Amino acid sequence: MNAARIVRAAAAPWEVIIFDVDGVLVDVRESYQRTVLETVRHFTGKRVGRRELHEWKNRSGFNDDWTLTHAWVNKLGANFSYEEVKKQFEGFYWGDGKHGNVTGERWLLPAKQLERLSRRAQLAIFTGRTRAELSHTLERFDVRLYFSSIVTVESISKPKPDPEGLLQILDGLPASKAIYLGDNVDDAFAAQAAGMAFVGVLPRGSIERRVRAGRLRALGARTILGDVTEIEKWIAS
Repeated sequence: MNAARIVRAAAAPWEVIIFDVDGVLVDVRESYQRTVLETVRHFTGKRVGRRELHEWKNRSGFNDDWTLTHAWVNKLGANFSYEEVKKQFEGFYWGDGKHGNVTGERWLLPAKQLERLSRRAQLAIFTGRTRAELSHTLERFDVRLYFSSIVTVESISKPKPDPEGLLQILDGLPASKAIYLGDNVDDAFAAQAAGMAFVGVLPRGSIERRVRAGRLRALGARTILGDVTEIEKWIAS
């Protein structure tokens, strides 16, 4: 990123707004979350629930759904390799290209709001997704043009909670000029390690909010939004 090219409204407190994707920009309850549960059930024969899923996500090191699913399968006594679990996970997620769980994703931040935010600050993405998974979503919802910098798992040598991806986006800009929006403890740890402000995003009344809100606050979240669309109003206030 070239910091000299950043153009923002005079009143904007941050020059760069960085978003996580899953659970922040995209509702993944019927895509990734459903795929985790289906994959665990496939290998173990056990029905597992979303509360258990979010308890896993409340631990550091499980931001990656492949890693989480493999650990969960093994915890329940099934002995399968990471590659076996990952392959089945991808099968449920992509399906035949038309009927996979990926079709259950919903984009959460409307284009009009993205446009307004992009006039206020530079918008970026730091995600644990692969480039192919993210590209599919950005193209499907026609929102790629709003993000000037995108860091996926292939772009870094150390995944979250390491701050490498956030520092890559900053490219020398002071961390005080950026804010990171995430829904996971490793998002908060990464922001903390990078020295930048963090805002949690957890739907009101949701299992994930009940399980993770307290932990995110303890890790320094400035606030916990109920929806990513609230960020514009919160920044203005």
